[in-house]
Amino acid sequence: MFEVGFSELFMVALVALLVIGPEKLPKAARLTGFWLGKLRTMVESVKTEVNEELRAEEMRQLIREQSGFDEIRQLHEEVIAETFSIQSSLNHTAEAVTVQSELNDPEKN
Repeated sequence: MFEVGFSELFMVALVALLVIGPEKLPKAARLTGFWLGKLRTMVESVKTEVNEELRAEEMRQLIREQSGFDEIRQLHEEVIAETFSIQSSLNHTAEAVTVQSELNDPEKN
């Protein structure tokens, strides 16, 4: 994120020593370390929450897609059932036509 080299750190430490003074510098360094730790913890917490929310959204999307597949699968099964029903009706009609033609034309038997 930030590219801070040794020379930059050395300059910050030198300015802090001159501004704060040698007596208060250790306390200021501890306080700064404490707040930097808190800041890191908060940033990590926010990252974790964002990642969890993204995963939750992905799961919701997968569930939506899966429900679409379920509807397609159900429609496919209904089409197959109707196809069998139509085929059965056609077979029954063909048998009825055959029987009717045999009744009307007894010489063929």
